[in-house]
Amino acid sequence: MATALPENQSLHDRVLHILNLIRPAVQADGGDIELVNVTDAGQVQIRFHGACIGCPSSALTLRIGVERNIKDNIPEVTEVTAVA
Repeated sequence: MATALPENQSLHDRVLHILNLIRPAVQADGGDIELVNVTDAGQVQIRFHGACIGCPSSALTLRIGVERNIKDNIPEVTEVTAVA
């Protein structure tokens, strides 16, 4: 899902844009994703909500769905982690 992102947007805004593209698929399964923090070093923290909490597939969703899409579109992102 490569998407053109304006260069003049902040790193936070670009990450949020990608999460908003992913969000409908997560919501369709009864969950949601919240952007918690984006550091200047490219570390992204998200929080799962709803059905994602405790779901055995949430780790796969994090790595394959969320992290891959963010890193593919925003190369300066170095890490995506889920926080409680």
